[in-house]
Amino acid sequence: MKDLLSEIESYWTTRAEGYSEVNHKELNGMQKGAWLEVLKGQFPEKVKDEIKILDIGTGPGFFPVILAEAGYKVTAVDYTQEMLDTAKRNAGNLCERISFYKMDAQNLEFEDDVFDVVISRNLTWNLKDPKRAYEEWCRVLKPGGKLLNFDANWYGYLYDEEKRLSYEEDRKSVESEHLDDHYLCTDIDRMEKIALQMPLSSINRPSWDRKFLKENGFESVAVDTGIWQRVWSQEEKLNYHSTPMFMISAVKEEKNVWSENDGMGDSDSGYDRKRDLEDAMLCAAPGMKKSGFLRLGGGEFSLPYTVICGSHPGKTVLITAAVHGGEYVGIQAAVELADKLKPEKIHGRVILVKTVCRKEFEERSGSVCPEDEKNLNRVFPGNPQGTRMDRLAYEVVQKLHSAADYYIDLHSGDDYEQLTPYIYYAGCADEDVVQMSRKMAEQADVPYMVKSNVASGGSYNYAAACGIPSVLIERGQMGGWSPEEVHSTRKDVRNILCALGVYDGMRSYSNYYPMEIEDVRYQSASVSGLWYPAKKPGDIIKVGEYLGCVKDYEGNILETSLSDLNGVVLYQAGSLQVIKDGPMIAYGSFSRRKDERKEKITNYWAKRSDSFMEQRRAELHSDMADKWQKEIGTFLPDGKLRILDVGCGAGFFSILLAKLGHEVTGIDLTPDMIIHSRELAKEENASCTFEVMDAENPDFPDGTFDVIVSRNLTWTLPDAARAYKEWIRVLKTGGILINADANYGADDFSDTADLPANHAHFTVGDAMMQECEEIKRQLPISSYVRPAWDLETLGKLGINRFSIDLGISSRIYTKKDEFYNPTPMFLICGEKNKCNN
Repeated sequence: MKDLLSEIESYWTTRAEGYSEVNHKELNGMQKGAWLEVLKGQFPEKVKDEIKILDIGTGPGFFPVILAEAGYKVTAVDYTQEMLDTAKRNAGNLCERISFYKMDAQNLEFEDDVFDVVISRNLTWNLKDPKRAYEEWCRVLKPGGKLLNFDANWYGYLYDEEKRLSYEEDRKSVESEHLDDHYLCTDIDRMEKIALQMPLSSINRPSWDRKFLKENGFESVAVDTGIWQRVWSQEEKLNYHSTPMFMISAVKEEKNVWSENDGMGDSDSGYDRKRDLEDAMLCAAPGMKKSGFLRLGGGEFSLPYTVICGSHPGKTVLITAAVHGGEYVGIQAAVELADKLKPEKIHGRVILVKTVCRKEFEERSGSVCPEDEKNLNRVFPGNPQGTRMDRLAYEVVQKLHSAADYYIDLHSGDDYEQLTPYIYYAGCADEDVVQMSRKMAEQADVPYMVKSNVASGGSYNYAAACGIPSVLIERGQMGGWSPEEVHSTRKDVRNILCALGVYDGMRSYSNYYPMEIEDVRYQSASVSGLWYPAKKPGDIIKVGEYLGCVKDYEGNILETSLSDLNGVVLYQAGSLQVIKDGPMIAYGSFSRRKDERKEKITNYWAKRSDSFMEQRRAELHSDMADKWQKEIGTFLPDGKLRILDVGCGAGFFSILLAKLGHEVTGIDLTPDMIIHSRELAKEENASCTFEVMDAENPDFPDGTFDVIVSRNLTWTLPDAARAYKEWIRVLKTGGILINADANYGADDFSDTADLPANHAHFTVGDAMMQECEEIKRQLPISSYVRPAWDLETLGKLGINRFSIDLGISSRIYTKKDEFYNPTPMFLICGEKNKCNN
């Protein structure tokens, strides 16, 4: 590392004069005032001389010069002596307010807790150990002090072809405007060689920075990816358009609120008694709630909020409603969540902002602010110097996003929107953020989830791009709300909190597991007129299908909407009128991504497969074998039958039926179960065939089997209705379907109080039982009333002749032994009629 540090020092020694010329351009241009305004806006409200500022990697001294000239005292450090000498010359008489030191940014020589503010520009990308540097900068900051880091994804084009193309476009733009090319006036080859050795050159920033800072001593971390638009000249914007500068504003943790001392810090703290009121409002004592109005932007915005500080330490979840002021389901859900969430069950902190666009909500302005005609959810990260919505977005990012580890944004249909309930999850972010956002989306009880592919504009999109896993829930339509919709949204939020480990409790049962929608089409009207939709939200559509049309007052068709993919309608204009370039209809295609619930189910049963085989081996040599053989035998036709055992597990039914002389095929989705079923069949000298296969997609021709049997399977299926349909398909005409199952969704498997000491469940363990419960609650069948649902479903599929046996448990489980099943089973037998072909 020392050799590399020497090479970096040598390079910047040769660049000192040229870099100084760049700084002089800034001092004589608009940048000087722009930068000063940004810095002053981030500084604490203290007398200038009392603010201790450290500029790290000062270079030719741009920051110290403008700050000293404005009346501040600054300590400036750099590892390159030539840079420091140049900085001193540039400062001239201002040196009396600036202290310069030669120092390594990764090994500062200051005591702990010295500075109120640490600033740095274009440095961290050029550090061999940025983690150590951040730790050092945190160390020398006072508790409550602020870190301001301005940087960019410099030299990312060395690792990314798309960035390389954008970089080359920048060079062409600069040349076409006859401007100085800031890259070509440097030793670019030498710098690229150094950049290739820097860890941050290949990392997506600023999400990496935010995550590291949040995990290493900083309580709030805000990211502003629009800072370049306010501080760069036109020449800089053209030179660096493909690598826009970001600002990270991070506040050092004053103290852990869950520690024994709940004070706000001593009098020497950088932000002690004068710490920003807006930040203090988001704090509450452990186990307590605090409600009121959150002041943002120096009081320009006053938003109703509740912060709930859990009794246990943990992460912070931000929940917002009324980012669109005319969407009411989320507002009422936030109001009720603030009342019903219990601090004693929370690990960490939940911040609920009940109306972000409060003024627009109270004045019934809908989604667009009348003052500036802007939609808040299109302008993130905002601009402190912009219009009302720009300023509000900026404040939300700086004060609310900065505190969050996870984010849930609550929406519904505006006064002209019809929609089916669905949830967006952030898709344009680091992969770990995308995956966590998807996990959050999976907890919602909605039929569809949509992966978003934009990184800014929307509040949750921008939060995710900065490293915060985020989702947006859509429920409710046409500017209305109902208690049922509010309850469902509350349930979704609670389930997400439980999944994140922020709230104690089991997730609620779901009616849906969201199907993933991709390739969404957002069709806007090309003309204003009267809109006549042909579909409803939630309708399945095909390529080329007619979706609706726009007409004039005489009934002439102005525009026709046709689907260009197979998929589902998510939302559409429900109003009679549509506006040119305004929303008309949105639909998307179904993803072919594998259902992850099946992976979870397979993994669960793989872990149970060894003990499950031992249980089935014992069951085969117990009176249970004779009992089950007798029960099934009453439904079997005469003669040798071709039988499919679906969800065969370790092969219990398959072996029993094979011993009766039938040709039996057993299928199971878990490979380990199939291995064990083959082992048991060999032990029992039973001739069976076993295959790894999905019960919902059996790979057999139509009309293959005389009989299909299944035991304790349908309750584990994500799409039991599809499974029934497929089983009937592979049955011969007149074939018999036998399904023995129970309403396991109504039972808590972790409750073993009524089981004998030698029961099989005690060999599984509490963790496995808990895992089973979590999976079960993601399966819609767990919330069905069974066997009534089964009979209704089979009836719709064309099976008209049924028998239903609700007393089978009383004949099978006559004693509480290792095989005892406390949940009453039912046995359904149905015959496939000719009309099923």
